[in-house]
Amino acid sequence: MPDVTSLGTALARARSWVRAHPLASDGVLAAAVLAGMVLGSFAEPHAGPGGPTFGTRTPDPLNVLLMVIGAGALVFRRRAPMPVLLCTGGLTLLDLFTGHPPAPVVFSAVIALYNVGAHTDRPTTWRVGLATMGVLTAVAMWLSPEPWYAQQNLSIFAWTGMASAAGDAVRSRRGFIDAIRERAERAERTREEEARRRVAEERLRIARDLHDVVAHHIALVNVQAGVASHVMDKRPDQAKEALAHVREASRSALNELRATVGLLRQSGDPAAPTEPAPGLAHIDGLLDTFRHAGLPVEFAADGADGTDGPGSSLPAAVDLAAYRIIQEALTNVRKHAGQAAKAEVSVVRVGATIEITVLDDGKGTGEPADGGGHGLIGMRERVTALGGTLTAGPRYGGGFRTQAILPVMNRTGENA
Repeated sequence: MPDVTSLGTALARARSWVRAHPLASDGVLAAAVLAGMVLGSFAEPHAGPGGPTFGTRTPDPLNVLLMVIGAGALVFRRRAPMPVLLCTGGLTLLDLFTGHPPAPVVFSAVIALYNVGAHTDRPTTWRVGLATMGVLTAVAMWLSPEPWYAQQNLSIFAWTGMASAAGDAVRSRRGFIDAIRERAERAERTREEEARRRVAEERLRIARDLHDVVAHHIALVNVQAGVASHVMDKRPDQAKEALAHVREASRSALNELRATVGLLRQSGDPAAPTEPAPGLAHIDGLLDTFRHAGLPVEFAADGADGTDGPGSSLPAAVDLAAYRIIQEALTNVRKHAGQAAKAEVSVVRVGATIEITVLDDGKGTGEPADGGGHGLIGMRERVTALGGTLTAGPRYGGGFRTQAILPVMNRTGENA
């Protein structure tokens, strides 16, 4: 497997280099074609019954010049496909008229014809291919001292036809792959846009509900408070009644506000807070709950758990966010990492920031495979609201890693 991986990496690098240096890669191709043509010009295809022989003939200077010009024209095959084909085709015709037997200059025309097929549309490919194939084959049959059906004449017909077909096939495959890639990218953009749109619509709906609830009850409280203030001295009983209405309206507003905000809570969250907001000082209890649930958890802290170390006291918002991030990350480990997974939690104070890292060695992704989980989204929104950063993704060698970096100091150097 390492050998296969190394080979794949080498091929990918070579492909990237070819894309980045097209002129240089075409120069290498032209040199290889020239070497092949020069080698073939020393071969005599029908010198004996055993097949072609080498060294029985030598190309004349004109043949060599035509081969050099034909190979040199291939350097510009990407920039000017049609002019290169016309040039190499003309050189092939000149070779057929002057060379007896001709040199293999036709191979430069074959490469140029393939390039036309790979970089133009299908109708152009077949029109140009049939014209090139017909003209070169007809001239070769007309001028050949051998019978018209001789092998060297039919080989021109075969090579030019295969070049056109191969170029068209490569162009079709490239277009197919590009179309698949474009559809995949468009589908991904559509999913992301749809998700953002639904989130925005839901938040707008909740914001409107909050506005309606708060506006209605605050208006009622304002009216009743005004009445109480007006009649406080002269009619205290009526003032008490107005204050009772104020208390009832405020209680109703709080209940409706709690119910509306509850729509944003996760399914496992309590309906209403029944104890002070947790923080890193209560982290041991949180970790014990996961340990009792069957998840081994190791914890390490360095001056950031609120118990020791310089500057260990954290702002309330940061302390709560750190606790919730650890809670959500361990919940994801418990749900998605597998039964045999283990977790490691570290909280480190680094200058004006605190780093919270949760690692596991399980086989899960930290979120449901269908992308339906909202844990990472909620953590990212919480961290972003505090001006921090969150990274989450698979670990090299297996497992998942979640890391949050939260600012502890503000720009003036005081606690945030």
